Amino acid sequence: MSVYATLCLLAAMAMAISLINEKFIKFQTTIAITAGALILSLIIVIAGHANWITIDDQAADAINQLNFEDFLLKGMLGFLLFAGALGTKLPHLRDQKWEISVLAMGSTLISTFFIGFALWGVVQVIGINFDLIYCLLFGALISPTDPIAVLAIVKKMDAPRRISTQVEGESLFNDGFGLVVFVTIYAVAFGGTQPTVLGVTHLFLQEAVGGILYGFLLGQLFHYLIRNTKEHSIELMLTLLVPTSGYVFAEVLHVSGPLAMVVAGLIIGNRTRRKGFSEESQQHLDHFWELVDEFLNAVLFLLIGMTMIAFTFHPEDWVLMLTAIPLVLLGRYVSVRAAYVGFNRFRSYNPWSVRILTWGGLRGGLALAMAMSIPAGIMVIPEKHIDVREIILVMTYSVVVFSILIQGSSITPMIERAKEWEVEQFRRGKRN
Repeated sequence: MSVYATLCLLAAMAMAISLINEKFIKFQTTIAITAGALILSLIIVIAGHANWITIDDQAADAINQLNFEDFLLKGMLGFLLFAGALGTKLPHLRDQKWEISVLAMGSTLISTFFIGFALWGVVQVIGINFDLIYCLLFGALISPTDPIAVLAIVKKMDAPRRISTQVEGESLFNDGFGLVVFVTIYAVAFGGTQPTVLGVTHLFLQEAVGGILYGFLLGQLFHYLIRNTKEHSIELMLTLLVPTSGYVFAEVLHVSGPLAMVVAGLIIGNRTRRKGFSEESQQHLDHFWELVDEFLNAVLFLLIGMTMIAFTFHPEDWVLMLTAIPLVLLGRYVSVRAAYVGFNRFRSYNPWSVRILTWGGLRGGLALAMAMSIPAGIMVIPEKHIDVREIILVMTYSVVVFSILIQGSSITPMIERAKEWEVEQFRRGKRN
């Protein structure tokens, strides 16, 4: 089956699950699609092992042929981040700029090392010879929250503004810093090089700062182009050029494409929306990018669920999968709590903030794509053919699935309690 045929089939399956969910189940769409794909994957795997039907190998080949890593990181990601940034209010980000900066950088770093060292301690106890550098690599790829998962699930639940802005803003901006940490540890683990302060600083400036600067210039360029046309179709086509040509050119410049898409999306979604689009054009813009966002999210979350078909599971994998979930949650809580120790010195916050940021710090396709970039063949348990890639991949997959299905579906009560607290504070203020 060709890549194009596989994509068409995935799109049809995603739409079928969406329609069934809307008619009968009524879950949040991305959660329903992931759950449906996971159930379908289990059926295919079980049926294949039982020799009922023999399509498990063909399904695994189709998933592998699609190349999830390239499909997301070099294809869909630019569209999804740009669409998410278009709907984000810049004044809200400015109000929380220090909180978002600390969460995106400081909390990501704390979580990386906490998860890495905690995992290393666990594998020592259970007797798996998994080096510390690989534990830190897992911490680096799983610590940044996934903007696609966060924007697809949490943003639509109408959380209190400050909490919502912190969750959204952190997920949009922690990619650049998280990538620097991941690439640095990756180079030590597989490249045999020792990181230097100069090297890490250069990488951060090139990827993160370069990506932000490039995104700003890209946004200004398309702001000018859109302002100088009155044709609705051309305006929309110009916005399409940002996550296509703009994203590809970021790779040529060796700067962060994801950060560039976020910055350009913020400029076009805020400044250009006010000054470059008529009221009718604004409606076209919103409807068009909402459709793109919903469609690509449906395909992506279906693919996350279906990826399980391509995995091989061993008993040791299951132990590490069950260990990874609480470790990642604990690392997230410690890193967010540490940030709020400083935040509370300067401003008062909703008492549910830490819990919502911890439970709402979702992981998704980005972590899975980074895990898939790890080279195969570095054996941990040679007699069972278990290598570093398999261990990190199954741990990542367990955290991602738990994050989307369990955390995503159970965060609503926390958000409702936070909203009730806000209403109560407003009433007290009016009485006083």
